[in-house]
Amino acid sequence: MKKMKRFDQINVIPFIDIMLVLLVMVLTTATFIKQGVIPVDLPDAKAKVPLEQSEEINLYITKTGELYIDKELITLAELEKRILSQSGQSVVLRSDKGAAFEHFVAVMELLKRLEHEQLFIVTKE
Repeated sequence: MKKMKRFDQINVIPFIDIMLVLLVMVLTTATFIKQGVIPVDLPDAKAKVPLEQSEEINLYITKTGELYIDKELITLAELEKRILSQSGQSVVLRSDKGAAFEHFVAVMELLKRLEHEQLFIVTKE
């Protein structure tokens, strides 16, 4: 009968190789979502729908109720003009979870009155 050799140490090289391969796979398949330019604390949502990348109007409602398109502060009247002039574009709405609900409702009423149906509401997972 042959004696078994005693192992005093473990070879970790294969483990490191596997971990590096997994790390490369995760980094190459990860998607990084572009956050908006106006800091808003987004509310949480369980259901999610992927956002199609196309020409879009990025609308922000801050905690104080201010409306921004990208970095430009606007009013509801200016938003209406912008939507009418760019009618084929989607509206991507990012509303701070601390914002008063009336600001969100005002934007929704405006979009409904203009019969604009391409609206996406961005939330956190």
